Amino acid sequence: MKVLITGAHFTTAVAVIEELKNLSALPYRQAGGRQDKENIEIVYVGRKTTMEGDSSPSAESQILPKMGVKFIPIVAGRLQRSFTLYTVPALLKIPVGFLQSIYIILREKPDVVVSFGGYVGVPVVFVSWLWSIPILIHEQTLVSGLANKISGLFADKVAVSFNMEHSFNKEKVILTGNPIRKEILRHDKNDLDEDFKIFFHAAKKERLPVILVTGGNQGSHIINKTIEKILPQITKRAYLIHQTGDSKFQDFEQLVTLQSSRYLVKKFINQMGVVLSTVDLVIARAGINTLTEACVLGKPVLTIPIPFLYQDEQNKNARFFNELGLVQILSQSKLNGESLLKKIQEMIKNLEKFKSKAKLSKKIIIQDAAKRLALEVLLLHTR
Repeated sequence: MKVLITGAHFTTAVAVIEELKNLSALPYRQAGGRQDKENIEIVYVGRKTTMEGDSSPSAESQILPKMGVKFIPIVAGRLQRSFTLYTVPALLKIPVGFLQSIYIILREKPDVVVSFGGYVGVPVVFVSWLWSIPILIHEQTLVSGLANKISGLFADKVAVSFNMEHSFNKEKVILTGNPIRKEILRHDKNDLDEDFKIFFHAAKKERLPVILVTGGNQGSHIINKTIEKILPQITKRAYLIHQTGDSKFQDFEQLVTLQSSRYLVKKFINQMGVVLSTVDLVIARAGINTLTEACVLGKPVLTIPIPFLYQDEQNKNARFFNELGLVQILSQSKLNGESLLKKIQEMIKNLEKFKSKAKLSKKIIIQDAAKRLALEVLLLHTR
């Protein structure tokens, strides 16, 4: 069985890839009592770079080959909601993406196609539908994106993360939850790199909280620069781990020069589960994966939602988790050194209260979501 996975929500895809690999290793009983294994081959079609206008390699192009998954880059265009320097090139890429998708589908001959949203997945889903290949898409957010709305028209099944109203055909919808990477659920501190061990030990010795700042794989330039402005004030009261991400702004290269005994800078964090489970407070965007992972581990989040996404997606995510008690919100329009420092100080002062609320919010998370999705993939293959 060959599964072709595509889409932009990479961390969700990784969780399902891990589960598919587990299922591939498990024996099953055939008719007549003979045991066999379902050999599952996985290929991934995705972005070669992080975003338009940025030549930094995407996380999927770097991580998947190390996992033994074949990565196939695709040139995918999209409809932009405002005119920019990249609007015309993006439109011209749309037919290229469809032609590439035809070539990839004919060459790879997948048995099932799984899309995790984003404009990258649309041409692959459409071409797969033309060739009558079973399609499963996953909607991880509270707001269905335009790409998934289009893909949902051609999908056989639409997996959703939350039990709420969606715009998809109700007959196609299945509730699976939002898959969580196994890495997030691994909390063995012995797995930490030595610099993390030293860092956490020092914080514990001084009885100071540890804050994690993350803007995801691409990072957040505005958050990175704001943190830089108030770094001395933060490190007087806390230890700070800063995942800068990788982008054209070269934030990591700048911030790593400011590294100190209370400030640890990383472009990426490979042991995110252990780190996230150990820190006291997270400062992040309001992507659904970030909030779901923090929710599972009961970690309070000071979130700065991206304000210009389709249907105001991140602000809706933030408000949803704010009502659960997990999140405090700082609008990007009000973001500056003074406002960020004030929010951080407020949360540190009331940390135990915020931690208690955050731990209660995990009840809404379906923790075996990755396994549920992987089983749905197998069911599509055998229908």
